[in-house]
Amino acid sequence: MNLSRYLHQPHPEACDCSVCWSRRETARPAACPSTPCTECRPVSVLKVGGRWKLTPAFICAKHTPSNRPPKYWHVVHDTGKPTPFVPLREPFELVG
Repeated sequence: MNLSRYLHQPHPEACDCSVCWSRRETARPAACPSTPCTECRPVSVLKVGGRWKLTPAFICAKHTPSNRPPKYWHVVHDTGKPTPFVPLREPFELVG
């Protein structure tokens, strides 16, 4: 069997290869993490009797952002202690 015939063969029904898995995962509608759930409540402002009434927003524990930064925030390259910049006030000549 040559390579072109091999590459164009259909996958089995219950194939678990990375191509079929990716196709299944991208076809599945994912819930947006920013979509509020039934527990989350947006802020509301109403005018009641000539006064403004503010109801603060409530975000459930599932949608509350973490206090820690994401894992990808890390030191890429540490070059050591920083060297301070000292501007030269007077011109100089190189002695050679």
